Amino acid sequence: MKLSRKTGIAMLFAVFFSSGIFGFLYETVFYIFNNGALTRRGTCFGPWIEIYCFGGLIIYLVCRKLTKWPLLVFLVSGGLCTALEYAAGYGMYAAGLPRTWDYNTEILNFGNVNGFICLRASLVFAAAGLLLMYVVVPIQLKVLARLSEKRFFILMLTIGLICLADIVYNDVLAGAIGTMDAITFWGRSGLYPLVTGYNA
Repeated sequence: MKLSRKTGIAMLFAVFFSSGIFGFLYETVFYIFNNGALTRRGTCFGPWIEIYCFGGLIIYLVCRKLTKWPLLVFLVSGGLCTALEYAAGYGMYAAGLPRTWDYNTEILNFGNVNGFICLRASLVFAAAGLLLMYVVVPIQLKVLARLSEKRFFILMLTIGLICLADIVYNDVLAGAIGTMDAITFWGRSGLYPLVTGYNA
């Protein structure tokens, strides 16, 4: 399906926030088993995790012309997101920032490399690439078919910008201007037994 420029931009935002929501749901379920308790993951107020937002966007941009070859989409998705995760993890470590994940301390961490990546996570990313390209994107295109191009653009842009603003505020602005970030908010709320990165 050939998309107009306007709809193409809307799809980028749609993929961005939906990938972040997938990551939030996946990590919520995984860390119930890993930590034995409901754990709030990510650094945002909303139900999304930023590295999945960007990972999904990369997968979509690279794999949208590869959908005739599911195995290739699987391999490329896993490889790209593993590289992104290692770069992000090592970058935070090298910059002296708190580590938001460490596979050394997690279950099913086979293939673990310095706690930044592991085979289990890479396989999840690869499978998520298939889910994105063959299930999520087609659903989004069906939503587009039911709405006008203008309504689809406004809806995807609105949710996408809320997601992006949440990320920018918590990862950049909150620390710079000294206001409460999402980790502190969720930690003080008492809604979660565990909040990653929160120190009371």
